[in-house]
Amino acid sequence: MSRVNAANAPDKLDLRGFLPGFLALAVIWGASFLFIKVGVRELHPLYLTLFRVGAGALTLLVVLALGRQRLPRDPRLWGHLAVVAAIGVALPFTLFGFGEERVSSVLAGIWNATTPLVALPLAVLVFRTERMNTRRAVGIGLGFVGVLTVLGVWQGVGGSQLTGQLMCFGAAACYGLAIPYQKKFVAGHAASGLSLSAVQLLIATVQMAIVAPLFAGAPPAPTALSLDVIASVLALGALGTGLAFVLHMRNIRLAGASTASTVTYLIPIVATVIGVVALGEGVSWYQPVGALIVLLGVAVSQGVLSGRFSRAPEPTRQPAQQANY
Repeated sequence: MSRVNAANAPDKLDLRGFLPGFLALAVIWGASFLFIKVGVRELHPLYLTLFRVGAGALTLLVVLALGRQRLPRDPRLWGHLAVVAAIGVALPFTLFGFGEERVSSVLAGIWNATTPLVALPLAVLVFRTERMNTRRAVGIGLGFVGVLTVLGVWQGVGGSQLTGQLMCFGAAACYGLAIPYQKKFVAGHAASGLSLSAVQLLIATVQMAIVAPLFAGAPPAPTALSLDVIASVLALGALGTGLAFVLHMRNIRLAGASTASTVTYLIPIVATVIGVVALGEGVSWYQPVGALIVLLGVAVSQGVLSGRFSRAPEPTRQPAQQANY
């Protein structure tokens, strides 16, 4: 959900206070791909996204009310957040839904890990918020090799499997576009990350409320949905898109953004384990191998292996990028 890189870590990390929330967040976001898979069994992906962002928005509004925080009032900021809501929330959530109609939740979780590999070139070439160097170029190259490995290109690709994987990669690319856009046009605003994320979800709810009936017809009656699907939608919205953000912000306060963001490396692992155990999904040998290469590329590009995270100077208050997790 948050790709913030520049909050300073505290002098001493309290592992007993940090690890439970960190691991809980990895499980919540990793399990989101299971909930999407269950949800699209009975819901059109457009309606799955609508109900999900609606539940997430309601959750964050309740948290805001309890904390006596207000939504920002700057019209220009709302305009930028509308763009982020479309390309960073509504579109990728929907693409993952369509993708998981065709591929396993395991593959969707793996493709989600490619987001930083898309975000970095866009930040360098389009938004000019980052600079390219040899380490980052090597990391992107490794990530590309990992992508080809996940696809299994040596045995030929095609059909609905390829379409589904491209949709999941498209969702990750949307996140990769939204992150540098938000960094350039939204980061540094005085409003809290919680209120900015609530605005994104509110706008995404309105966007999907317009789009879903136009392209997917009338919404299904709640009585027509199974309890599994209803529970999955609530879990996606209230937990994965709402309360998980609050938990992630807590992790940032305890450990700093760079440490908290390493949850990204656990998410595909959790998604794979849950997909295999809970749904009985099969995994080809090259898919987890490709995922490891992708994660290695991300680690290299972010300077994790050398102990140096990218720390471009940014204000302390940062909006959190809503992601598929």
